[in-house]
Amino acid sequence: MVHRHLHAAADPQGGATPHTVDLDRYVPAYLTWIANKLSRGASQHYLSTFDVGIEVWRCLVLLAVEGATSAQQVSSVIGMDKGSVSRCFRRMQERGLIRTELDRSDGRLRIAVLTPQGRHLHDQIMGMALERERALLSVLDEDEVEVLLGLMRRLHANLPAVEASTQAYVRERFPRAAAALPSKADESNDE
Repeated sequence: MVHRHLHAAADPQGGATPHTVDLDRYVPAYLTWIANKLSRGASQHYLSTFDVGIEVWRCLVLLAVEGATSAQQVSSVIGMDKGSVSRCFRRMQERGLIRTELDRSDGRLRIAVLTPQGRHLHDQIMGMALERERALLSVLDEDEVEVLLGLMRRLHANLPAVEASTQAYVRERFPRAAAALPSKADESNDE
């Protein structure tokens, strides 16, 4: 369990320091490092080549798949902060990549719709994005890629359990901080 991730670090003055995370075996570190480095590299290339950053690309991808979407849906699917998505949508609209309209099923909700210009930009960037993915996965064979995708889907689906477990941990060990956590009723009202 957790103990396989801990080790005693050497203290420069000869003693042992308290347990630390074993970064060679700590999965969240690898996921973060890979995601951060991939995002930073993609953003640099997309900015220099297409004058858009990674946030615009992420929104373009979801809009290309969905056709139209709300900032809340983008936030939910991608995990971007809703405010960041709204600002990204504003920039995209100023560039003519999207237009906004009222959702037909909920007249209060504004949705973004991909314009032909936005679709063209998506199609241009997609080649570079797929080449980056190909290069990343080139160290794996086809069967390993399928296993990786299956594992990633399972981990992604398990994220709500991670949050619930973390909240339980905080409530048990840090009751003062737990008092500031949103209740289950508050969370369901946010959705």
